[in-house]
Amino acid sequence: MAESEPLHALRPFLRNWVWEHGRVGTRYLDCTCGELRFAEGKKAHYASEPHQYVSLLKDAEPVAKTAPSIHEGGLARLLRAAQQGRPAEAGSAAEVQRAVHDCMELGLISAYQRDAEQARARYALEPLFDDEIRAAVIEDVRRLWVGVREQLLRYDFTIFYGLPQALLISDAPFTDWRVRAKPALPFVSLPLGPHSLLVGTPSARTSRAAPVLWKEAPVMGPFRDHNQHQVESARRWLVATTDEALLAVQPRFAPDAPA
Repeated sequence: MAESEPLHALRPFLRNWVWEHGRVGTRYLDCTCGELRFAEGKKAHYASEPHQYVSLLKDAEPVAKTAPSIHEGGLARLLRAAQQGRPAEAGSAAEVQRAVHDCMELGLISAYQRDAEQARARYALEPLFDDEIRAAVIEDVRRLWVGVREQLLRYDFTIFYGLPQALLISDAPFTDWRVRAKPALPFVSLPLGPHSLLVGTPSARTSRAAPVLWKEAPVMGPFRDHNQHQVESARRWLVATTDEALLAVQPRFAPDAPA
């Protein structure tokens, strides 16, 4: 039996971008060469870049060779309910809260990959052994991201569904609008499907997290620049529901495009 392919942190989300009318698969832009491609089937094999996993638990052993434990069934149920706009089908309040926690864990994994790669390339130029390079990379990632995760544990989360504009998703879909938006906006987000967005905002509470809220969103409102941020963060691939959405940004990823 062939060795099973390691699970990519974003594949659970990418299932919502699969086109199932006629030819089943996903439209995506290969950002490494600027070519539009169609991935047959539902497995999202284009999302195959290796991930380095680093524990972001504040007081835990930082070494992590595998992804954190995820409740795959609950996560899949939440993602399906968010895209279909059916909050009642997402599970109990506790199940939804756990699934949202899993969403953010996976979003953070994809978010710190660029920092990990840059650190690895930097330390590879120094006279260090492989285990020393890995330890240095882990230290850098934790310095940048442990505090972010701690902040998110105190956030309130809302799932906005029924968004009128189809959302793009990139290989680094977690967006910190406090940093990316100009002027800064006080929330973070993660796309759950082409028409659903998970949004976290700072909470004034000091007790346990509040139940996840669901809100129908007939207008884009403060999320109107979501797709722009996805394009700017994409390095490997960018997924859309139509070719037109990808053609509009394709020149940015052409081999001769200015950096």
